[in-house]
Amino acid sequence: MLGGRAPGSPAALDGIAFVAQDTPLYKNLSAADMLHLTRNLNRRFDRASAEARLTGLGIPLKRKGGKLSGGQQSQLALTLALARRPRLLLLDEPMAMLDPIARHDFMATVLTAAADDNMSVLLSSHVLAELERVADYLILMSQGRVQVAGEVDDLLAGHRMLTGPAAEADQYAERPVVHVRRAAAQAHMLVRATADDPIPPGWEAHPVGLEELALAYLREPDATALPGPARGRDTEPSEVTT
Repeated sequence: MLGGRAPGSPAALDGIAFVAQDTPLYKNLSAADMLHLTRNLNRRFDRASAEARLTGLGIPLKRKGGKLSGGQQSQLALTLALARRPRLLLLDEPMAMLDPIARHDFMATVLTAAADDNMSVLLSSHVLAELERVADYLILMSQGRVQVAGEVDDLLAGHRMLTGPAAEADQYAERPVVHVRRAAAQAHMLVRATADDPIPPGWEAHPVGLEELALAYLREPDATALPGPARGRDTEPSEVTT
């Protein structure tokens, strides 16, 4: 990812850019001032492309950071990071404070930059719905431990949602069940299974989405350690890294 450069070395650090959750900007400096400051603090910075990108986004170069909208501030912070031409871009909850349109525009920019510059992106986010269209690899963490990790396509292909009679849910304890959700008549079980695995009589199998899979593992913090149905308490979603 960093071409074998020694971790922590100036050469390695030159290839890494970071955008924090609170998009730290100097509120009293204009966008142009932020470009000038960042250029002077970095050994590599493409100011021309940064100015062109801000102009294309309709962000006035003379406007102070504190006068920009939340979406514009996030785009300015991202522009400052991308202008360093990083090999690795680290994003820490970059969409937490953005509205849906701003989130979509932000991620569209990230995806375009990643494709154009052959850049790797490490994204930490609680916004599960945004991940399925952008993530290639998922690391799901809860309570300080990794719950599940792997290529997104492989994870989705290796899980199925089974729907069937609630009274029969406990009969399939030998199956690798991640999470069971019961109603009066029906039960829904997320299981580790592929499309070729047999379906229990009276049950239906459906593909699972990334958000559904992630929430199931977050609700069952011991699911990775148990071969049968996990019956842990419900927990608030923790962190998802892609």
